[in-house]
Amino acid sequence: MNPYSPPTRPTLPARPWWKTTPAALGMIVLVALIGALYFPLGFLALIVVIVLLWVLPPWRWFARLGASFGAFILLAIGAGLGGQLDDTGKGKPQQVATESRTASPKASPSRTPERKAPDYIGVQLDEAEGKARAAGYTVSHHDASAEDRAIVARSGWLVCFQQADHDDSRRLIDFAAVKDSETCPKKDGAEIPWPEMPELRGKTWQVAVVTLTGIGVDEDAIKAKAHYVNDDLPDGAYDSWRVCTQDPAEGEDITADATLELAHPKAGCATDGSYLGDKDHDGRPNYRDSTDDRNTTSGGGGSGSSSSGGSSSSTGGTSSIGGSSTGGSSSTGGSTGGSTGGGGLTVHPGSFCAPAGATGVTTAGTPMVCGPGSDGRNRWHAA
Repeated sequence: MNPYSPPTRPTLPARPWWKTTPAALGMIVLVALIGALYFPLGFLALIVVIVLLWVLPPWRWFARLGASFGAFILLAIGAGLGGQLDDTGKGKPQQVATESRTASPKASPSRTPERKAPDYIGVQLDEAEGKARAAGYTVSHHDASAEDRAIVARSGWLVCFQQADHDDSRRLIDFAAVKDSETCPKKDGAEIPWPEMPELRGKTWQVAVVTLTGIGVDEDAIKAKAHYVNDDLPDGAYDSWRVCTQDPAEGEDITADATLELAHPKAGCATDGSYLGDKDHDGRPNYRDSTDDRNTTSGGGGSGSSSSGGSSSSTGGTSSIGGSSTGGSSSTGGSTGGSTGGGGLTVHPGSFCAPAGATGVTTAGTPMVCGPGSDGRNRWHAA
């Protein structure tokens, strides 16, 4: 070996032709040609070529990215030049031929009339939308009132109006709805015609309910309560009770519940307080109490009499102890108080009472005072 001869470089193996740059560029051009003939096939070819560009040529990443983008651009240009992206003229020859065969002097071009949409008025909004979608409609909804409220729980709204339409490819229907407890406006977007509260004071509960339901108030929205604090409504048996106060007042709109305060016909509607008279303070108003409980619990209202008879003898005269004697005999007799404790009104612990601050005692002599109980109403409790 000649030490002065230059070293020879190793010969690199030849790169396969399909990994060369000309082959990669040729694949990109092929994508454009295929796209010009048939765009869907060209798009599939584009995907294959992009994969090959990132695998075969020994390019750097930015060169591969640029080649991929270039392939996409060439596909679009080729498809455009080949008419694959222009569908405006598709079907025109056939359409012209058909019109030429059916045209007549009296005929005028018109669209096929739209089939009438089913009537969903009065149906709950969620149910109406479900049926409309099943019938092939694209649905929308809005508030039928002038308040333009957002509809959240569609099951609580009722359809008042509907408007059906269609475009080139869809059948459309729009629902206008209000809440279940509301009355539909006269037209879409108008004010809701709320019922106006009539004058009901002095009428019986039965008549008041008939009056309110007659003007469109839902019976479930009519509420009853006792007018007096120390009185209670009987369970479902107050048809003859009379209205003392009403909310809302006469002439106001009924937008929610209508509340009526009732009193028994025997009690009447007092205006000087919220308590009924309770003469024995046992929690039952006077009109319900046929007897005064104090007569039975206090031994005749705090007074009584007792006598004890006896005799004592005296000699040579008369003597009397709390009484008189005749004929040398004397008797001891008189009266003693029989009231219980003599310390005030006899009351029952826990019973309703009035007014606040009043005092009394139990039958056992325990001092009691009238004051608010756990329910907020005045009751007797230990002082």
